[in-house]
Amino acid sequence: MRVTIERSAFLKALTHVQSVVERRNTIPILSNVLLQAAQGRLKLTATDLDIEIVESVPADVSRGGAATVPAHMLYDIVRKLPDGAQLELEHAKDGQRMSIFAGRSRFSLQALPHEDFPDLAAGDFPNSFAVTAVDLLGLIEKTRFAISSEETRYYLNGIYLHEVPAGGLLRAVATDGHRLAQAQIVRPEGAKGMAGVIVPRKTVLEVVKLFEGIDGAVDVALSAAKIRFSAGDLVLTSKLIDGTFPDYERVIPRNNDKTLTLDTASFAAAVDRVSTISMEKSRAVKLQIGGNKVVLAVNNPDSGSAEEEVVCDYGAGPIDIGFNARYLMDVAGQMKSDKMEFHLADSGSPTIIRDPADEQALYVLMPMRV
Repeated sequence: MRVTIERSAFLKALTHVQSVVERRNTIPILSNVLLQAAQGRLKLTATDLDIEIVESVPADVSRGGAATVPAHMLYDIVRKLPDGAQLELEHAKDGQRMSIFAGRSRFSLQALPHEDFPDLAAGDFPNSFAVTAVDLLGLIEKTRFAISSEETRYYLNGIYLHEVPAGGLLRAVATDGHRLAQAQIVRPEGAKGMAGVIVPRKTVLEVVKLFEGIDGAVDVALSAAKIRFSAGDLVLTSKLIDGTFPDYERVIPRNNDKTLTLDTASFAAAVDRVSTISMEKSRAVKLQIGGNKVVLAVNNPDSGSAEEEVVCDYGAGPIDIGFNARYLMDVAGQMKSDKMEFHLADSGSPTIIRDPADEQALYVLMPMRV
């Protein structure tokens, strides 16, 4: 293999693919990136056996071929080369090393046989549909903060993506048992009849990094065990979480008749201030709701107490309810509107939070005893 490539294009692709490569690997070839040169393009592939990222970039290919070299080392070399540099990559057919030339710099990296590199993308993907990058990232951004980090309940360690036949919708849901986030869009053509899938947290984060800023559509393909996202020269293939997502609709309350409306920025800032002295574990803040104000109160026996009043619009009877401060700020951060609505039942029941400017999103918080 012999290839000449411009540094900035190569670096951009390396930045994308090397992010899934683990720093420590018991299988040596998983530390490598697969380089395949043919027909004026260089294809880069990296995987951790759960996620595979492939990106193709234009290159001057004088001799086609394939090789695998250490991903992070190659990335660091290219990153440190001067902007505008031309790189020449050369790998002898039977050679165990790849040479990299750039100006007066020369590097030689140990290579492993490309035949040993795993192929995660193999197999059929019977379901496929296209969704705009804006809609896809919107579904992720509005729900990913609620993904559980508790490894024992592994089926909550991702976003549940499924169709809602009754409304012709594609819905994303995440929950950690204490809070739930739900977002939905009009079901794309081709998503009808798709099975519900749980997309892992790491995959979700990579999708955001890879497809942020893309204007067009992202093609999504599904099989029973894998999901594939592709746009332009970028393809991400991932295993799905093999588990059953709980019946989340049972925890969404239907009869919360008390509506509290708050200024989003003022409320979030007040929660942030009073939670400064809360206990790190619980981060509990009490909301004393009544009349046209909410009193936010925190009491920490070890360090003191804090109170702050926030004006509100509320027409029901007084209610005291406690929440995790971090959860409140996370939800406030999702609001497009300058207002946020709390739909309450009583101090011991789940509360719905909605964004008046976004009817397709819904958040549920379990109260805390304070």
